Amino acid sequence: MAYEAFAGVYDALNEEADYDKLFSFTHKILCSYGIADGIVVDLGCGTGELTLRLAGAGYDMIGVDRSPEMLSILREKMWEQGQEGLLLLCQEIEALDLYGTVRAAVSTFDTLNHIGGFARFEKALCRAALFLEPGGVFLFDMNTPYKHTHVLKDQVFEIEADDAYCVWRNKLDADAACTHITVEITYPDMDTRDIETFDEYFYTMEQITAACRCAGLRVVQVLDGEDFGALRPDSMRYIITAIKENIGE
Repeated sequence: MAYEAFAGVYDALNEEADYDKLFSFTHKILCSYGIADGIVVDLGCGTGELTLRLAGAGYDMIGVDRSPEMLSILREKMWEQGQEGLLLLCQEIEALDLYGTVRAAVSTFDTLNHIGGFARFEKALCRAALFLEPGGVFLFDMNTPYKHTHVLKDQVFEIEADDAYCVWRNKLDADAACTHITVEITYPDMDTRDIETFDEYFYTMEQITAACRCAGLRVVQVLDGEDFGALRPDSMRYIITAIKENIGE
């Protein structure tokens, strides 16, 4: 899924997201590792709410997303905010090519759950790590197995915005550790609808740690991705800080 139709209503349907809180946490983590400036890449940047906040804090931002529609909306926001120095790349994360290294990478709002099966997820981590400087930080979140099996499982959610109405249907495939999702969007002022389908995969923390290790990343912290406190058995989102190992260590 490239979020073709969904891109146009993403911000409206996601208006409860606390981007300021996410930015504050992200900025704090980066600064705690001495990364207060320099090049940072936002993988799966979407419409760029976090990307733009980090740019405003002084980072040289690269926004990467597979959806040209999402990047188009981000480009409009850049123009409106006078943030013309951002580099935007339309790429799959597992085929990432940044043409140089970055001090840090971030990936939020369960982008990495959308990559695919475990092999593709591991490949995406390896590509991200390839472009990190030694000692660089990769901060990413993922929806947990608990969320998929206890909260999202076979549920139907209705989301209403000013100019769109969305019905979100989930179907759990436990054997594949995957939730199949169908999103139907209707527009009150138009006699049209859009339907998009995609999958979210989920992994245990042990699997995520193993994939990080394969990519040369060392997991140094795992917290609850909603309140940024201690991880609980019923946490619905991980937020993970990993460090790229120095060669030879």
